[in-house]
Amino acid sequence: MADLPSLLLASLSPGTRRQAEQNLQTLSLQPGFLPQLLRLVLDASQDRSVRLAGSVYLKNTVKSRWEDEESAVAEADKVTLRRDLIPAMMTLSGLSDKAVRAQIAETISSIAVTDFPEKWPDLIDNLVASLSESNFSVNVGVLQTAHSIFRPWRAATRSDSLFTVINFVLSRFGKPFLQLFQYTAGVLLSRSAQVASKSDLEFAAQTQVLLVEIYYDLTCQDLPPDFEDTQNQFFGAPSGLFLQFLDWDPSELRGDPDDISPSLPSQVKTHILEIAELYVKLYPETLQGSGAVEALVRKVWELIGSGKLPGLADDGLVSQALRFLSTAIRSGYYKDIFGSRDTISSLVQGVVVPNIGLREHEIEQFEDDPLEYIRLDLSLPASSGGLGLGSHDVVTRRQAAADVLRALVGSGLETETTEVAGAWIAQGLREYNENRTKEDSWKAKDTAIYLLTAVATRGSTTQHGVTSTNALVDIVQFFSEHIFQDLEADPGSVHPVLQVDAIRFLYTFRTQLTKPQLLSVLPHLVRHLGSNNYVCYTYAAISIERILFIRQGTQLLFAQADIHEIAPHIIHALLLKIEQAQSPEKVAENDYLMKCVMRVIITARSTLVPDYEKILQRLVRILGIISSNPSNPNFDQYIFESISALMRFVVTSNPATLPIFEQALFGPATIILQQDIDQYIPYVFQLLAQMLELHTTDVPVAYRDLLQFLLTPASWQQKGSIPGLVKLLKAFLARDSAHMVSTGQFTAVLAVVQQRLIPSKINDVWGFQLLQSVMQNIPPTQLKQYFRAIIVALLTRLQTSKTDSYVYHFVHFLLFSMAINVEGLTPDFVISAVEEIQPQLWSQILTNFVIPQTPKMSPKDRKVAAIGLTRMLTQSEVILREPSMKTWPLAFDTLAKLFSEPQHLTSKEGEADQDAGLTMIDYEEQTAGYQAAYSRLAASETVEADPVAFKSKPQIKSLLTAVDPSSLPFVQSLVAAGYIA
Repeated sequence: MADLPSLLLASLSPGTRRQAEQNLQTLSLQPGFLPQLLRLVLDASQDRSVRLAGSVYLKNTVKSRWEDEESAVAEADKVTLRRDLIPAMMTLSGLSDKAVRAQIAETISSIAVTDFPEKWPDLIDNLVASLSESNFSVNVGVLQTAHSIFRPWRAATRSDSLFTVINFVLSRFGKPFLQLFQYTAGVLLSRSAQVASKSDLEFAAQTQVLLVEIYYDLTCQDLPPDFEDTQNQFFGAPSGLFLQFLDWDPSELRGDPDDISPSLPSQVKTHILEIAELYVKLYPETLQGSGAVEALVRKVWELIGSGKLPGLADDGLVSQALRFLSTAIRSGYYKDIFGSRDTISSLVQGVVVPNIGLREHEIEQFEDDPLEYIRLDLSLPASSGGLGLGSHDVVTRRQAAADVLRALVGSGLETETTEVAGAWIAQGLREYNENRTKEDSWKAKDTAIYLLTAVATRGSTTQHGVTSTNALVDIVQFFSEHIFQDLEADPGSVHPVLQVDAIRFLYTFRTQLTKPQLLSVLPHLVRHLGSNNYVCYTYAAISIERILFIRQGTQLLFAQADIHEIAPHIIHALLLKIEQAQSPEKVAENDYLMKCVMRVIITARSTLVPDYEKILQRLVRILGIISSNPSNPNFDQYIFESISALMRFVVTSNPATLPIFEQALFGPATIILQQDIDQYIPYVFQLLAQMLELHTTDVPVAYRDLLQFLLTPASWQQKGSIPGLVKLLKAFLARDSAHMVSTGQFTAVLAVVQQRLIPSKINDVWGFQLLQSVMQNIPPTQLKQYFRAIIVALLTRLQTSKTDSYVYHFVHFLLFSMAINVEGLTPDFVISAVEEIQPQLWSQILTNFVIPQTPKMSPKDRKVAAIGLTRMLTQSEVILREPSMKTWPLAFDTLAKLFSEPQHLTSKEGEADQDAGLTMIDYEEQTAGYQAAYSRLAASETVEADPVAFKSKPQIKSLLTAVDPSSLPFVQSLVAAGYIA
């Protein structure tokens, strides 16, 4: 443990990070490690970077291993941490420890998700006992801890278990919380002697920020009785606490005018308006007739009207104030406030227009930090299909201001709003046209376009753009008269912001244009890919990608015939921009470009055959660069999807090209596996599986050489790799099972299933998938001597730690094994193995698991269940012997009930869409950062053949010959269900 500080420091340096992380991982497995790490974090004599790194490592270890099946935190360490973490937050209550405190709070939150309240019943009591009316610095630590525990409720799905936890908290925390809220508010609003110093005032204000945030947490799912009873003290007009705080602005806390971080009063006001928005959405009846909303609207108008808060630090407050207005307008309860033309005119002039123009810092961002500009520009408010309840930190001022217009248009006020906004739009266009030579004249047109976009939009989503429009606005006419001129203009002839506006206009209204209209502007977008302006060429890529993703019903609007001539040029222009970057991080920075490459490949398909080698070489070269320092998971996903899709369509069109892909990809894949680049290993396994599946004859030696490595324990350490490994082993079993039998390697596959996958609650589903592939591809004569051990392993898990999911997959595996058509694999192959373990065990399994579980089978699994039961009933000799025979009628009754839902049992050959999932690839909500979870390559997946499709007459006869003629209605049921002709 003496090495811990130096290891933590080493983990911060790129040159020593990997070795330090490995050493830390080894240390972390020792009992007592986490409590020792917490003590290090609390040791003020240690370097602050060591303490911060330690707090991050503590949080990450708790998140990944608290309930891990293979390396769970020792129970004694859990007890110690649950005891020590709350006092630790008190110790860290100083402002200088804010970053460390945030990590510890998140650690507590992670533990609370699994342990609270069952294993941590005194958590809330300890928090309440620590609250103080005399020490606000302690309150900061207590409340930050509470907020970290309660905040996840904002995004949680309503459930009985959730409300049990919330009610448990409210019964202990509710009244003390409200008392502290009122006390702290009184201290701050009256400026009592308790906060005479600036330091004391700051701690009290920070306490108030957290109190307001927790007020939202505790009311986000339902309105607690104590909160409803005291609502007038907070919302009541004219002197409710919330209204008073909207006027609260002590000079000592205002901060520097150039600050970009919001002041404490600004934070309090922002969170109060979040609560107001929440109440208007969820509890509008409680505000009716109280005058609260009317008073809040007046306060907002006073607060932000006529551009009164121009600073960056107040962006969050202004945006939230505008969102509150939008929500109040959309609610429909306050038409008397917003319904008159004069009010709309004042609202647009005083609130919307001052906040909708580009500000100086945004123009600087456009030039100096273009990627962040794009990300902010693409974000949408919740009401317009963007972020959901509880997410208030991304939308910009101009987006929030535009959403006020959309709210007015969508609330039956289209005519008045369109007229008022139209006058401002005309004024902006006129100002631009009359002063084109002036340097800043473009700003007027930019504002006009943004206003027009807002007032024309009735409904929109991130994925599809505008889905419904204001009938009073002619979008096509506006595009023709004011937008197209900037779209076709040469670079440099108009301001780049206006060219971006033109591209964004197409992006926004793409689903409102016809296919011929979109095809006519596509060459202009392709031309802009060559622009020198980062935002311009990136928006062109974004727009092309989204246009190619447009669907009509279940079909994509654009097919390969529509873009086959232009596709190579698009890909070349995109890859050229990516290749121009000077470092791995810069190469992978702009995932929008690679996403567009992926979409073009998926759309152009086999028409890329003439150019595929050059494209493949460039993709592999880019992959080689970024693999030296993976930094952008979105970019990684898209480049691997691009490679996978290119292979899929080119090799399917021309199988002779497969060796070219193997030659290009085996080298990088080997390097990734050898260097243990864990972010890329799941993708590599899927690409290897895809190439192996494409082989129809002998499997090359290179794959067989790889198989030995795949079966070593080290390959199965990374959780995110397991699905890809299973996919790859399934490909080996399907394509090279004879060799696996001759070398005995299939037994190593069985060992993986029995020892690593089936015992794991996380990975048992992958174990069953692999077992099913074994049953399909390994001859029963070779499998027989091992099958009893497999059943024992399955039953052991069933006895020791069964879950609903495990029982489902266990029953499905038994029915699958009896249903598939493999020579020598009969129902009695399965049943006899069970009976060898214990006489009459099969009857118990059938009665207690198979029969109760079969009706619960999902529609996609019911055919397997029906065929499995049918073959057991008609082909098993064991089940017809006493005393097993008594289970036959029960099984038959279960089967008959399955046939009562024939719509789920029919399956027409060839109707499966081989591109299902591929054309739907869309990662609009990709999580930031690398995850341990599986990264699925949709382009590498195909629809698996029906394992129980009876294709030949002998197979049908083999099913029917064992059926007693007296059961003819049963046979007719088989015919009706589509199993036999």
